[in-house]
Amino acid sequence: MHLKWRQATLASRIVLVMVSLLLLVQAAGFLVVQRALDRQVAREIQSALVVGERIWWRLLEQNAERLRDAATVLSADFGFRSAIASEDQQTIASALENSGSRIGASIVGLLDPSFHLIAANQENNRMADAVLHEIAANLANDRRGDRLALIEKTPYQFVMVPVRAPKVIGWVLMGFPVQQGLVDNLYYLADVNAIFYSPDKQQQSADYVSSLHDLTEVVIPGVLQQQSRLDVPNDVLITRYVDMNAMGGQLRLVLMRSSAQARLPFEQLKWLLGIITAGGLFLFGLGSIRASRKVTRPLKELTNVTEQLGQGQFNIAVPGTNSNDEVGSLARGFERMRANIAAQQDEILHLAYWDRLTGLPNREQFRKKLISSIEGCRDAAKPLVVITLNLDRFKHVNEVLGYGSGDELLKAVSSRLLELVNQDNDIVARMAGDEFAILLSSTDLAGAIVLTDRITKAFEVPLAFNDQTVDLSASMGVACWPKDALEADLLMSRSEIAMHAAKSKTAGVLIYSPSLDSSSLQTLSLLSDLRQALQEGELRLFLQPKLDTNSKRVVAAEALVRWQHPQRGLIPPLQFIPFAEQTGFVRQLTLWMFEEAARNWASLQLSDENLRIAINLSTRDLLDHDFPARLNNLLNIYELKADAFCLEITESAIMDDPQRAEATLNKLSEQGFKLSIDDFGTGYSSLAYLKRLPVNELKIDKSFVMGMEKDESDAKIVRSTIDLAHNLGLTVVAEGVENNIILNQLQLLKCDEAQGYFIGKPMPVSDFKSWRESWYNKQNLSNLII
Repeated sequence: MHLKWRQATLASRIVLVMVSLLLLVQAAGFLVVQRALDRQVAREIQSALVVGERIWWRLLEQNAERLRDAATVLSADFGFRSAIASEDQQTIASALENSGSRIGASIVGLLDPSFHLIAANQENNRMADAVLHEIAANLANDRRGDRLALIEKTPYQFVMVPVRAPKVIGWVLMGFPVQQGLVDNLYYLADVNAIFYSPDKQQQSADYVSSLHDLTEVVIPGVLQQQSRLDVPNDVLITRYVDMNAMGGQLRLVLMRSSAQARLPFEQLKWLLGIITAGGLFLFGLGSIRASRKVTRPLKELTNVTEQLGQGQFNIAVPGTNSNDEVGSLARGFERMRANIAAQQDEILHLAYWDRLTGLPNREQFRKKLISSIEGCRDAAKPLVVITLNLDRFKHVNEVLGYGSGDELLKAVSSRLLELVNQDNDIVARMAGDEFAILLSSTDLAGAIVLTDRITKAFEVPLAFNDQTVDLSASMGVACWPKDALEADLLMSRSEIAMHAAKSKTAGVLIYSPSLDSSSLQTLSLLSDLRQALQEGELRLFLQPKLDTNSKRVVAAEALVRWQHPQRGLIPPLQFIPFAEQTGFVRQLTLWMFEEAARNWASLQLSDENLRIAINLSTRDLLDHDFPARLNNLLNIYELKADAFCLEITESAIMDDPQRAEATLNKLSEQGFKLSIDDFGTGYSSLAYLKRLPVNELKIDKSFVMGMEKDESDAKIVRSTIDLAHNLGLTVVAEGVENNIILNQLQLLKCDEAQGYFIGKPMPVSDFKSWRESWYNKQNLSNLII
């Protein structure tokens, strides 16, 4: 669902981006068009106003020509001229009235050659002779023969023609009031509104002629403050002022054009653009959706492929690999990824069930086969046998010949085992390291013993590889189904238990029995109680003294642990120390012993000499990188120096992982601890590392010391060990001193220190100081007797 939402989002984003770009382009285009239209409208308005001005002058000219024509007809009339000659006032007045009425002239008058009024129509009679005289004088000097004049707040257009007989006997003067019709004609011809007014008049009494019939609030500077109410939003009247050459006052023509009206033809274009934009957006949106689907559909298919790959379906076809675009490149990349993952998955599955080095089934495949075989044998009641085999001294081969030779040895062992196990349903597997397992189907214990004998005899023949021959043996454990276990894991575990027991006892082959099982309920209970014992303070620190063979002074003591169980009483170390080592709990025991010894160290000292306490270390202690730091922390807590302690290490602890053990010992030596090799002589290769390890002391195993009194061979071993240690600059401790004869022999061999029951048994730490004092008292008494 989340992936689908993301795909939909991608498609919508593509459409949104493309439509947004189109909108931006359209908006920019619309803005440009709008500005161009505004400029064009402004130009057209100005052009219309200029044209309107021209038409206005043309209308005035046409009106003046009409007046001149009428005046000329009148002035050429014979009867009119005869009346002028005879000074027939009545006839002159009648002619003037008739002529003015015919053409709509308000003022018609006859003037003498000096521009004095002779006669006039009735309206003209109200005008002063001086006014007409001034008008006529100006007209006589005007080349055009017509003038505008403001007479009693009314603008008039005047023309004047001479009356000749043949000399000028008079002048016919006609005045035409500028009325509404003139500005209306201007509006109809030029589509321009006009106001014709006198700016000299007061606003409250101003007369004007306008093509705007509904005027409110138009602001005309000087006279009018009124505006046309054109029900058009955002309307602006663009004006052009024309000053007229008028007599008797100033006249002005205001030409106006509505911006809204001028913009009306272009509004249709804007609507057309809007419709085109909407249609373009619709079509562009459809195209974008199709384009986005063309992109997202392959992505969705590839997403489905990833989901199938995530579910482990690698035998699928990746769509779109034949496309030549970017999506095709992505699809081909997915195809390569699918093929690589499939190959890796096959390799992983192979590694999960097969051992890479030997090609044998591994532990997991062996377990599955064992489970399957057990299920197949439940109803048939057929026996099954699991044999676990571990090579002896394999680490020695790795260290002497190298790990490459060790790998070749494992291959040779697997080949030899496959030759011996030839049943179709039987399986040989490599469990780990130098450990192998054999599953015998439909074979009982007797058949398994026959096979183990064959394997033992086969290993008596040296293995040859890389021009090398190696004598090798193996320890084997045998467990049978259903007698020893009903479940596969438990059957394998008990076969391994028997193998480890055979290895520790060098027995070659052992058949599982409950007595070998260190993981029995009793043992598990014991280990659980041991963890609780550490918390509840049930452990006790014991000390066994070490004697200087020359001075007979107690110079050191070995720390030992005892367990005071609340129900079982005092439990010997051999009953819980091995299990503590198996589980790793021995590290907590070591730290507990060291801290107890450090806490009691000051109370154990005598005034004249210090006592050194020896602590035994296990393999797990040496493999712990933080172990030296933990000891150093305890020294700081109890304000002690490292030379107050001696750390004893067994040969087996060193040989399990010599490199890590050597690194840990070097750190301990740098801190100032005295290091001692315990049970020296029972191992097989410690001499190879003795010169490299930072040890200060050798501790001869008690088996040689106890036998030196009666066995010359043991005495020679002890003597050789002491000489070897001294030649290497090491001190020697002999344990197992059971009588005074052995102690004297060690003194003669110049052994440095001795330890054993003759000197003192392990005792609680609280009793050690009093025992030490009594020892000295006993030694002083012996010296007095002597």
